[in-house]
Amino acid sequence: MVTDVIIIGGGAAGLCSAVYLKQKNPELSVRILESSPRVCKKLALTGNGRCNISNKNINLSRYHGDNVEFCRFALEKYDLSFTENFFEKIGVPFVFEGDKAFPMGLQAASVVDCLRFAADNLGVITHLETKATNIQISNGKYKVICDNLSFLAENIIIATGLLSGGDRLGCDGSMLNVLKKAGFKTKECTPAIVQIKTETDIVKQLKGIKVNANATLSVSGKAVRTEFGEVLFCDYGLSGPPILQISREVSKTKEDTEIWLDIMSEYDFGLVYEMLKARRNNLSYCNLDEFFTGMLNKRLGQVVLKSVGLKLSDSVSELNDKKCKEIASVLKKFQFKAIGTTGFLNSQVTAGGLDTKSFNFKTMESRDAKGLYAVGEILDIDGDCGGFNLQWAWSSAFCASDNILKVKQ
Repeated sequence: MVTDVIIIGGGAAGLCSAVYLKQKNPELSVRILESSPRVCKKLALTGNGRCNISNKNINLSRYHGDNVEFCRFALEKYDLSFTENFFEKIGVPFVFEGDKAFPMGLQAASVVDCLRFAADNLGVITHLETKATNIQISNGKYKVICDNLSFLAENIIIATGLLSGGDRLGCDGSMLNVLKKAGFKTKECTPAIVQIKTETDIVKQLKGIKVNANATLSVSGKAVRTEFGEVLFCDYGLSGPPILQISREVSKTKEDTEIWLDIMSEYDFGLVYEMLKARRNNLSYCNLDEFFTGMLNKRLGQVVLKSVGLKLSDSVSELNDKKCKEIASVLKKFQFKAIGTTGFLNSQVTAGGLDTKSFNFKTMESRDAKGLYAVGEILDIDGDCGGFNLQWAWSSAFCASDNILKVKQ
């Protein structure tokens, strides 16, 4: 039996494709092949279990890849409004926190359930624990081989994702290797939206402390990106939303990278310097170990003072103007040498993947293999955290599905 469409991968993009295809053409036969015991394992964990499903501010500046322009058509045609309408019909109305869109129930699991219920109701056939290991051409059709089973299809949608989350989420990148062996060009895969490892002599002393700061990624001494938010000090390095946002280049570059934290971002250097001098005069009766008490986290303040060579047992009254300037410099630019990331297992998305030059940006169809489509993370497009990667999953899935529907008319 030949299936009209086989979707390899039962994640966000895969289930979205299946539901949309059957909504528009109930007569199509659609199968999902998912290697895990259940669909959408990764989606169920997104947004700390709340599922940041999209964003009001979808634009190319929030996306990355060798050819970012590739995603413009799909993101603009199948935009937030289009996506919101799709999810409304399957029982998932949106609510917004600032620019971020969430399911009204604020549960990622509910998004998974509504996609799954819709797929089942529409007659999508889902094969769990069915891992696609090869794709061949057989009598003009695609033959998808899964261990002891094989399926024939006129169209296949590759929606497997890549390496982020690792084996625990069924993300081993094996389909990319299958396609690479078949001649598809690829771009190097690296973790993105991931914690950053740094030299640990200072961060270990600050483990568990959170601070609102401007976090800047520096490559060879040049600032390349700055994000503001809550930074978490860990025994291995740095985490928190701004760190995740700037992490992409740490994996990609071979040059020296540093993280600069401005932990007094609301004040310029001159004002911080004057504040420190005034504090010295007001607290002359204290020892330095209490100098920042009431202004900064005590442990953080003490580490800052030690970093400029001060002894905490000395009196605040002994603090001179030169040392006040050095302290102000650290507060405005606390430097940490980046030595890597915590890897694919902890990353939210993978940078790299299938070279988008091999695919039609208006259809997501391979330029060389008619009827073969790729959607979502497996393509060399990745977004910032904040709903941008899920919007790419939805938009690319709608785009590929609409072209299949058009061909099948």
